[in-house]
Amino acid sequence: MTDPQAARTPPRPWRVEPPAPPDRDAPLKARILIVDDDERNAFAAVEALADLGHELVVARSGEEALKRVLAEEFALILLDLHMPGMDGYETAALVRSRKRTALTPIVFLTAIFRDEAHIFQAYSAGAVDVVFKPIDPFILKAKVQVFVDLYLKTKEVERQSAYQQWLLDEHARVKAEKARTEKVLRKTEARQEAILRTLPIVFHSRSIDPPFAPLFVSESVEAITGFPAERFLAEPEFGASRIHPDDARTVIQRVSAAAQTGHYAVEFRWLCADGAYRVLQDQGVLAPSEDGEAREIFGVILDATDRRSLEEQLAQARKMEAVGQLTGGVAHDFNNLLTVVLGNIDMLATRKEEEERRMRRIEAVRQAAERGRDLTGQLLAFSRRQHLSPVTLDVNALIQEFAPLLRQAVGEAVTLEVELSSEALKAHVDPTQLETALLNLAVNARDAMPDGGRLWIRTWREAAGSDLGRVCIEVADTGVGMPEEVRSRVFEPFFTTKEVGKGSGLGLSQVYGFVRQSEGEVRLDSEVGAGTRFQLLLPPSARRAEAPRRLAPPRKTVGGTERILLVEDDPTVLSLTYDVLTGLGYSVQTATNAAEALERLDADPQIDLLFTDVVMPGGVSGLNLARAARELRPELHVLLTSGFVGEGRLVEDCEFPLVDKPYEAPVLAAALRNLLDQPGAGPRRRAGARAG
Repeated sequence: MTDPQAARTPPRPWRVEPPAPPDRDAPLKARILIVDDDERNAFAAVEALADLGHELVVARSGEEALKRVLAEEFALILLDLHMPGMDGYETAALVRSRKRTALTPIVFLTAIFRDEAHIFQAYSAGAVDVVFKPIDPFILKAKVQVFVDLYLKTKEVERQSAYQQWLLDEHARVKAEKARTEKVLRKTEARQEAILRTLPIVFHSRSIDPPFAPLFVSESVEAITGFPAERFLAEPEFGASRIHPDDARTVIQRVSAAAQTGHYAVEFRWLCADGAYRVLQDQGVLAPSEDGEAREIFGVILDATDRRSLEEQLAQARKMEAVGQLTGGVAHDFNNLLTVVLGNIDMLATRKEEEERRMRRIEAVRQAAERGRDLTGQLLAFSRRQHLSPVTLDVNALIQEFAPLLRQAVGEAVTLEVELSSEALKAHVDPTQLETALLNLAVNARDAMPDGGRLWIRTWREAAGSDLGRVCIEVADTGVGMPEEVRSRVFEPFFTTKEVGKGSGLGLSQVYGFVRQSEGEVRLDSEVGAGTRFQLLLPPSARRAEAPRRLAPPRKTVGGTERILLVEDDPTVLSLTYDVLTGLGYSVQTATNAAEALERLDADPQIDLLFTDVVMPGGVSGLNLARAARELRPELHVLLTSGFVGEGRLVEDCEFPLVDKPYEAPVLAAALRNLLDQPGAGPRRRAGARAG
């Protein structure tokens, strides 16, 4: 059946679709013509310019060059002067004679005509430059790049001009159509106004100059802000005056940038009529005036308060999930360790056993305590609060020396290939932590290649971000790779895809924490079935490289008879350390806070060394105590200790040596002797396991 309504509707007039706008995002490329009858010279020029990424066209004669110029457009012509048949001068003259190519830059190449007369003739023939053979690739590349950049900028200006013209044409077309459709628009105007009032979106236009005075604001603004649209139009600065002070500068910068970019988007807090701030999302585009010069911004404002609140709730939920995973992992591992410790202590306390079994229990307690110490160190590494001893080291030398141990760690089924940069790469990092990071990455790679494979360790200098260029260490494998859900979580502590008991989930978090604490960056690239690639980007150093200090643990415990002031607020640690020091033969006095310690120092001028914890109650840290003690007794030796330092960098850069908790008696004894055997209070040196 025929629709009677359709029969009454007149046919629409034939309409031409408006032209599409010029593609402003299409990449611009230049075409360079190389004219040289000598194949070797042409090849040398192509090789020198290949990495510029532009199209290189080779012509072997002046005649071939002219054919090319007639059919194609070139940003630059590199023209050999001395050619059989039509030489460079004749070719240049013909190029210059054509209107379309009269302004094409010509650079003459010559190995023969070096005298001033020929050079003057070359410039007279229209050359913009002369390059002598044999060609220096760096000089040629630099000269070519200048002309190509000028060409591309000219093309970009032409494209922008075409786009502006398209906007003008589009505006004219719309204006013409507007005249034809005014009758229809009047019929629907009332309906559109009703829709605008009900939509939760504010439509607006504003000037492009601060304070970006509103030219139009839809009535829906009152539902969001509590103020009528007339208030914004009557007071040009009213809208800007109620932006949160912390957001005002960002809003001004973003909206001002629209004059150059053509658009903007910004979120900010705005003080509404009820006295509460709401989060508004403002997006706009730049519109041209009739003469083509942009004068007005069209935009929309949405109330993003609820969305921002949901995002914050989601972020908090994810944070709590991560905290739950972290605390659960810590509790699991420490409960296992404490089970070993407490169980063996109970057996030692309640049973009388032969010496061999008793020593096995003591060794089990020691191993559990050492695992707890390592676990704490990995957690501190992840949180970027561990104590680092950075030095300027030769990264290539460290990897070369460490490679045999890595080969042992990955096993015979994995082929390790080391590809080191030919230039010296110096970085300012902790060598021990860097080796640990490499070992963790190598072991993870091994586990990702259960049937064997290849593992690469490469180094190079990345130029971005620093004058020296960051030092890049890449560890890549041919393993099973990672899906996205694993890649996004690999640096979380205690996250592991290995079977229970096969991994703690702290290896990669240690790598991440160490590199970030060293002011570096970790990059990860991995695909299922395509292997995994980690890149450690480390801060460079211009200083002279130091050899990593690898002092072996002391072979025997050596004590002394000097007088030591021990400052520790934990009574159990104080008692244990007192027993250790007196057992080494030292005369020991104790204090539990800084004030008490200073009284002891003032009362006993025979005290040779201050051994103090860093974190103590009472508002005075061990570091401040040490400095006050040095002012009182400049010749006094000082040794610091800490299990955790909230302001880690303050201690890393201080002038006193530090031994990490938990410390063993041989390590503490060696650190004390290193200080006490010096003639006076010496320069800062790292004590403990990493500095002897």
